[in-house]
Amino acid sequence: QLQLAESGGGDVQPGASLRLSCAASGFTPNGYGYAWYRQAPGKEREGISCINTNNDDIYYKDSVKGRFSMSRDNAKNTIYLEMNNLKPEDTGVYFCAVGLYAAAGRYCFYAMKHWGKGTPVTVSS
Repeated sequence: QLQLAESGGGDVQPGASLRLSCAASGFTPNGYGYAWYRQAPGKEREGISCINTNNDDIYYKDSVKGRFSMSRDNAKNTIYLEMNNLKPEDTGVYFCAVGLYAAAGRYCFYAMKHWGKGTPVTVSS
């Protein structure tokens, strides 16, 4: 059974860094793309980064570009989100997602079919 488990969230001050992990199980990574989403309090869930199936393109939402970095380790079937210079507006629950045949660019998100339960991040002074 396909499962995703996020970890690494926490409470931090503005300017701090966090590294989120998403351990995937129940499938082999070949053919899959991955994404990170977040849901801020009172808002809809939004896609913030996505890595395509070919592993040659990573899309970032403008609000996180230059501060967040997504990576994948196929050997461990794990994806990561390195978050630097965190801001209060980064507060929310962060979810990882996976899907087959993920394209490049923002179309990558269209392939996502499975989500984890999320890990909370709070950025506050």
